[in-house]
Amino acid sequence: METETRPDVDALLSAALSEVAAAVTVEELEAVRVRWLGRKDGRLTAVLRGLGSLPVEDRGPIGAAANRAKEALAEALEGRRGALAHPGDARPAIDLTLPGRRRWRGGPHPVTIVVDEICDIFRGLGFTRARGPEAETVWHNFEALNTPLDHPAADEHDTIYLGPRTVLRSHTSPVQIRTMQAYEPPVRIVVPGMCYRRDPFDASHAPAFEQIEGLAVDEGVTFVEFKWTLAEFARRFFGAGTRTRFRPSYFPFTEPSAEVDVTCMICDAAGCGACKGTGWIEIMGAGMVDPAVFEHVGYDAERYTGFAFGMGPARIAMLRYGIPDIRMFYDSDVRFLGQFAR
Repeated sequence: METETRPDVDALLSAALSEVAAAVTVEELEAVRVRWLGRKDGRLTAVLRGLGSLPVEDRGPIGAAANRAKEALAEALEGRRGALAHPGDARPAIDLTLPGRRRWRGGPHPVTIVVDEICDIFRGLGFTRARGPEAETVWHNFEALNTPLDHPAADEHDTIYLGPRTVLRSHTSPVQIRTMQAYEPPVRIVVPGMCYRRDPFDASHAPAFEQIEGLAVDEGVTFVEFKWTLAEFARRFFGAGTRTRFRPSYFPFTEPSAEVDVTCMICDAAGCGACKGTGWIEIMGAGMVDPAVFEHVGYDAERYTGFAFGMGPARIAMLRYGIPDIRMFYDSDVRFLGQFAR
């Protein structure tokens, strides 16, 4: 059985590319395409169709060369077609009638902005940023903080238990315990982090939320220093004219305890819906550290005193930016987040 002469694929490709370059109209270019790549009579197509009649040792190399030639020719045809359709510019024309598209710029989350600003203020007041695990022991989360396990806060209705003695921390206060166990006084820390509770997901509550805890322990720390520190924070964060108010309250791990209010920044203390007509808005709970907490970590309660505080940066962000629903922080809506791009 006779075999066909081995085709010179390189010579065929060179001839085809010359015809592509010589085409001056889209119609001529289409004729070149059909002549070389047409399904029935295309010259490169014929090379591939005739591989079966070639010696076995030639079929692989010639088939591979023919396929490469087809790809090169197709690319050249496409480039020439663009040049003929848009003389002087091989690229497609830009349709200037289309409206412009602005690229969305990412930005920090509003709660992250508030957290960083709060931590920066306390850094200027001598506090160091600290952190701890989100999965905590019951002892660190409750018992070491003078909260017995029969307290309502330790009930499964409010706390997410991972096991008999392990919980998702319900506040950042356990970091106070871990820090005092690791370091001798003086201690001054501010602790931002996520907390978890069995709260309903509504306009003012979320089951997972940011909290910022603070702790200062040293010899001679007084209630006066405690009030000054928080009042100074409020002035730096909310403005120089901000006043603070301390209302008696109760927390198991502080004594005495207080709720800290600031003058409403929305109505300038005149009374509005946000402050319920009082002119005051609560921003945190705080107090002097209960001596029982010092006993749990091995501090001398006769020698050392201190104060602690905790606040929700999400609620503070709602006040600052006039956001009515806390759920907006969790929606990942770029239209909302784009307002905070820097």
